[in-house]
Amino acid sequence: MMNKMTDKAKEVAKGLLEKQEVDVVIGWEQGTFEDKTAPLFMKKPEDVERLVINEYIVSNPAPYMLHYKNHEGKIAMFVKGCDSRGVVRLIQDKQFARDKFYLIGVPCSGMKEVNEKGEVIDSPKCDGCIRPNPVICDTVIGEEVQPKNPESRFKALEDDTNKTVAEKWDFWNKEFGKCIRCYACQRACPACNCKSCIFIDQSQEWIERRVDETENASYSIIKAYHIAGRCVECGECERACPVGVPIMKLNKRIAKDIEDLFGSYEAGVDLEQNSPLGDFKYEDPEEFL
Repeated sequence: MMNKMTDKAKEVAKGLLEKQEVDVVIGWEQGTFEDKTAPLFMKKPEDVERLVINEYIVSNPAPYMLHYKNHEGKIAMFVKGCDSRGVVRLIQDKQFARDKFYLIGVPCSGMKEVNEKGEVIDSPKCDGCIRPNPVICDTVIGEEVQPKNPESRFKALEDDTNKTVAEKWDFWNKEFGKCIRCYACQRACPACNCKSCIFIDQSQEWIERRVDETENASYSIIKAYHIAGRCVECGECERACPVGVPIMKLNKRIAKDIEDLFGSYEAGVDLEQNSPLGDFKYEDPEEFL
């Protein structure tokens, strides 16, 4: 199936470049190892031969679009379900107009990765995915697929059910203590698309440069609430973290709280739907007033 999808993907990408309908097509190519892929930026028809569509195209290419923000031409990009939600996020944040993109949808049955034991496993970032098909695209390769285990969307939160506030804080203090403040999570996130980032521009003095539990907690919590109601649950932040901080557990906690307060909501699914934290309804709860 993946070979057929690769053939179709090459056909679509090559056609777009040959007809000069787009300036570049963003996809994936085989990496150094069999279980790895790397971003591929195709500018000429012959570049298309390096394109692959397989079970290891795990990265979300949506943030790469920020490098083309001042580019006048049109950009094509292959997108899985979570990737397309990242594109919706960029459009809603006024980073790009919809007509800037030509989106090629890739239905996703879940990605794979190799663990420390050398075993091929289902990628943890795909666990509980409820949007395996692109939510927005101009054409699609492959057949629509069904979510595998959508009931696991908030599975990571089950461990906290019987924990006290003190126990939860102790857990997160230890996790924040691991952080080396490399900002890989911020770079990989399509919702972290501010022109000027308060964490990188130290002149604003929101946080100190030193790496310790207090400053790390400030960074992690500020970032989590910055993308509250905007996280598309692609899991790239946690996958990019070199020290294994369970970033998505915090993001999922906030997503669950938003759902409990404001009803069913998924970020990056509908271009016309505002975030519950970016809009209001008269029937919204007001216990805080």
